[in-house]
Amino acid sequence: MTSQFSFRRFFLSAEVVRLLIAFAAVFLTVWSQWIVAPNDSYFASEWLRDRFIRIQASNEPDTRITVIDIDESSLAQIGPWPWSRENLADMVENLLVAYGAKGVALDLVLPEPADPEGDARLAMLARHGPVVLAQAFDYSPNPLPLRVGTLAGGKPVDGRWNAIMASGFIGNHAGFADSPILGNIGMLPDQDGMVRRLPFFTQYENRYYPTLALALYQCCSKGLNITPPSTRLWRVPFSRTWSAYTAIPAVEIMNLQAPRELIAGRLILIGSSSLGLSDRVATPLNPSTPGVLVHASALSSLLDMQAGTAATPWPGRFIALLFSTLVAISAAYTFPRLSALTNVGLLAAASLLWLPLAFWISEHDAFFSPTGPLASNLFLLAIAVPFDWQLAQRKSRHLLGTLHQYVAKSVVDELLRSDLQNPLVPQQRNVTTLIADMEGYTSQVESLSVEEAAQLTRDFLDCLTRPVLEKYGTLDKYTGDGLVAFWGAPLAIADHADLALDAAEEILKHVKQLSATRQEHGCPPLRVRIGIESGIAMAGDFGTSFRSVYTAVGDCVNVASRLEDVARNLPHDIIIGQGTVDLAKRHNFIKLGDVVLRGKEKSTVLYALRSQTPL
Repeated sequence: MTSQFSFRRFFLSAEVVRLLIAFAAVFLTVWSQWIVAPNDSYFASEWLRDRFIRIQASNEPDTRITVIDIDESSLAQIGPWPWSRENLADMVENLLVAYGAKGVALDLVLPEPADPEGDARLAMLARHGPVVLAQAFDYSPNPLPLRVGTLAGGKPVDGRWNAIMASGFIGNHAGFADSPILGNIGMLPDQDGMVRRLPFFTQYENRYYPTLALALYQCCSKGLNITPPSTRLWRVPFSRTWSAYTAIPAVEIMNLQAPRELIAGRLILIGSSSLGLSDRVATPLNPSTPGVLVHASALSSLLDMQAGTAATPWPGRFIALLFSTLVAISAAYTFPRLSALTNVGLLAAASLLWLPLAFWISEHDAFFSPTGPLASNLFLLAIAVPFDWQLAQRKSRHLLGTLHQYVAKSVVDELLRSDLQNPLVPQQRNVTTLIADMEGYTSQVESLSVEEAAQLTRDFLDCLTRPVLEKYGTLDKYTGDGLVAFWGAPLAIADHADLALDAAEEILKHVKQLSATRQEHGCPPLRVRIGIESGIAMAGDFGTSFRSVYTAVGDCVNVASRLEDVARNLPHDIIIGQGTVDLAKRHNFIKLGDVVLRGKEKSTVLYALRSQTPL
């Protein structure tokens, strides 16, 4: 098989490779959206989503929730932790009675008994008031399960909810076992340590336990109209910044110094921001966040869902898939047609276009991966762009190899500088054709050995070829003992007629020198016949899948061939047609007369160079 056939076969297979690359790029989006477990921390995706959350988070105050903070100032005035249960009972009672809170949840676990009177008061408030106590579940697969205190609350497993299994717990002491409503404050950070999700329900020993925010919501709402998440972990939207939540120091509640309007009718979360109590976690909004604010954000989201103000769900994963598919299809079309730099720019533009779209979608789809299409684009950049660049390089090498077979290196260099897309594509050109042949070739070689005949042929063709290439001509083909060459394609040359005539004169000189050398050794003289004509021809690669052939096709080529044939009957070695005479600027001619060429109906005027000596 020739190189041309191999190249075209490679090119056809390249289309298949491009489709496979496009499919692989789309599959990356599918993988990121559906195959990666939604609860796993897909770090690049989560990192980008975290940045979106920080931008989207609203500063608008949430007037439905107030956080009572056991902060440094409260600890300094009331005393170090743990406080007496009497103090906790006073704080809860003040919130419910004096301030008219709608409901209270404690982000605190009390596993050990304390002062009996305070424990009794707090237990009574939990049994009879809208008070939610906390217990924490452990989700680590420990060989020795954590079991501290007494579990309370929960509902029997009935298969309605997709709960996460707990391995252990920290409950309150037995004095609070009769409390009807308890919420889980256990968290399950992602692999990078970031808390982005909460267990909506936790299952332990055939009972369901809600998260703290959900327990408080159920305690104080008239009806639960919230659809539980389809996954075991619920992605907290973190739709508000921490400054959007009202936080009041616990000491002000104890001393009845807090404004009543900041508490009345609101849901209350009691927790601590004190560094000494170590209740801090990393969240998308802040690397060091009081745990109670995570529950506040979860409660705020539940209230938004109840009010119908939560973000409307979008099919974000399908939008990402559609986007990646469109980019991959576009890439498969543009990569073989545009430069590598342009394609890189298009991929960069597609990625920049995707970022604002992903920003909007991330607020509406908790399972959506914003980096899926970016990963697809990166794959196209890393695989498809180099592949098509390599293909273009291979095509360029093939093109240069083909050109070097026909034209001089200087012409190839000029073609490269002119930056033509494909100089081998057939196109109409004004060309000058030169056809040269050895007169009496058969009689010259019949008395020679095969080696001597081959050497004569090589020497004669060398005399013909060197002047053609030196004068920027294009070698069309050898015709045994002659050649066909033309000027004006693939590189357009203004003085192509004069260059062809220059080359013809040089050919005569070289042939005469070769003839003289051979005559010195007793060989017969050599004569070259040359026909030259100019005109419009179709020049380009007219090859097949089996062979590459760059040639010129047109009437001027046929006329040049007839002129070369006519020269055998004339005393001039170079016979020139009217077209070349009309175009030549540096040569003088003599008119030889008219003749009807073979295959022509009208006569043709013949010319010779005035400088040429007749035989």
